[in-house]
Amino acid sequence: MKETLLMYLREQRNAVLWKVDGLPERELRMPRTPTGTNLLGVVKHLAGVEVEYFGACLGRTWPDPWWDDTVPDEPNADMWATADETPEQIIERYRSVVAWADEGIAGLELDAPARAEWWREPDTTLHRLLVHMIAETARHAGHLDILREQADGRRGLLTQIPNLPDVGEDWWPAYVDRLRAIAERGDGDGTSDG
Repeated sequence: MKETLLMYLREQRNAVLWKVDGLPERELRMPRTPTGTNLLGVVKHLAGVEVEYFGACLGRTWPDPWWDDTVPDEPNADMWATADETPEQIIERYRSVVAWADEGIAGLELDAPARAEWWREPDTTLHRLLVHMIAETARHAGHLDILREQADGRRGLLTQIPNLPDVGEDWWPAYVDRLRAIAERGDGDGTSDG
């Protein structure tokens, strides 16, 4: 069971790293939603969340004080990289946190006690933390899917597993036009004219 959970978590982590691979710094930092969501910020957020769940919740201390030193004291501060943080630093930090988290997980059983102080029922187990982190990482990997497609058009689950229809590039604009036409015909109440 533990290996299955770790396999799914690793797949999502790999998707996260693929979504930021090869983009210039401007594209990694560029806010792409009205709330400022950006590729690099999502990776920074996920690094911090892994430190919390696989560190603090399990009574482990992350050995590097980067979090306190680099996250400004303001709302949403973990969702963007400061001007002093390079993309390479953020991505390497995520890789380091993942390796550190996996090291700690390896030495524990799924029923190892954990405590997430901010949860409604804070007493939990490693098993639940793993399930939660799979969901958290998958949710943000989905955000990264969309942000990456907006940045340079690259899309799919992973380079080697696109998980998209095997069609030529000229197929997509016609497909999008068809969906747009259907949306435009809608009468505003969630139904369409036919």
